[in-house]
Amino acid sequence: MFRWMLGGRDAQRAVENSVLCIGEEQPKNWFTELQVLKGHFDIVRFLVQIDDFRFASAGDDGLVLVWNIETGEKLLEMRGHSQQITAMATLTRFSRDSPHTSLVTASSDRSLSLWDPDTGNRVQTISDLQSSVKCLLVLERLSVWLSGGAELCVWNIDFQLQCQQQNHSDTGITALVELPKNCIAASMDKDIVIYRLTAELPLTLAKIRCLSDHQDNIRTLIPVNDELFASGSHVGELILWDASDWNILAYEHILWEESQADSQSEIRLGSPKPCEMSIQHLTTNGTLILAAVGCGLYVYSVLTKTVVAYRRAAHDSNILHTMLLSDSELMSCSEDGSVRMWEIQDLPLPAEAASPGFFGLWSFGRSSKQAELPSRKITEVPNIRTLELTGDLIGHSGAVQMFLSFVGHGVVTCSTDHLMILWKNAERQSHLRSLELFRRLESGPPAGDW
Repeated sequence: MFRWMLGGRDAQRAVENSVLCIGEEQPKNWFTELQVLKGHFDIVRFLVQIDDFRFASAGDDGLVLVWNIETGEKLLEMRGHSQQITAMATLTRFSRDSPHTSLVTASSDRSLSLWDPDTGNRVQTISDLQSSVKCLLVLERLSVWLSGGAELCVWNIDFQLQCQQQNHSDTGITALVELPKNCIAASMDKDIVIYRLTAELPLTLAKIRCLSDHQDNIRTLIPVNDELFASGSHVGELILWDASDWNILAYEHILWEESQADSQSEIRLGSPKPCEMSIQHLTTNGTLILAAVGCGLYVYSVLTKTVVAYRRAAHDSNILHTMLLSDSELMSCSEDGSVRMWEIQDLPLPAEAASPGFFGLWSFGRSSKQAELPSRKITEVPNIRTLELTGDLIGHSGAVQMFLSFVGHGVVTCSTDHLMILWKNAERQSHLRSLELFRRLESGPPAGDW
């Protein structure tokens, strides 16, 4: 096992210094028409897709707004929470007629609410919780949903409490992930706690394992596929877990190397700020994992267990949210107010050795995690690639919290500037407007206009 260092690469550095000045011509950026959506009067933190044509937004003003993705029209404004909303999810009921999707919200006012996005009604409310809920997880297969905070609670679709488990961590449960065999992974401080939920009534929740392999607080926890899940910590640890037996399949630690004039000299470690190493967000398509590490982006292949591309300075500030658009295209947003589109491309100097990025501390099992491991400088890593900036979406004046993609309609972003922006394909929108105009001309004027 070796610890790989992110070296000062002339080829990679040259790319990073030039590509970020993208200019006005962005031929690969199809989001060239924007529509500003106003309705909130505080930070907008959450966006959730309801169906193919609607989404909901929520944030620090306690409001839940429902929008039409095609027109940008605000359809509903739902009031009920007295403080900021801390989590939001969709809850679908399956009936004989058709499935119906509702919205579940949690707030700092220590309440949970169920909303009907068709009518705007507040259908159910649970008040006087012991603490505010920080995360929600819906298990459609079992027709239950979970709330995590100072305690882990299991509710049925009628908002009735089924069972609960207290925890004694400093921060409470910050993320929940569904695992096979009716298990749930919950991140609490530095630990991941595995719970098992019985499928028979009455439901019970049992704590069966505690994974204490991170050295600092866990910032993000995601499912990768049916067999894997991943976690990232404040000090740059990325761990890939087996979803069935909860063993470590890969353990990686970010280490920065100061640039060296002499490539043969001993590797020296820089002293980055904690925020520069913190894994703020993870996203995956099942085969690739995209990690937001400080202001950098790293693309890692689950299949080959190697880094396929990275950019150490993708934004000017911490990256808050990411998305894989395809196996070669991705998107990120940052505290600097920008939303950027990237494409995985070959380095311009393939003859030179390329750095592997931060991915490199591989182990099987947990016992070697904190052991002093030997280090070496990697002189050549084949097939490493870079991230080429292909689009820079400038519109927000504050930190962009997250975005939501609607295939065929565009992307919605939300920000600390209290606004949302609907980014659309201008060419497609022009074509749709032309079709609508032709349709009206063919149908003729309304009766009575002659």
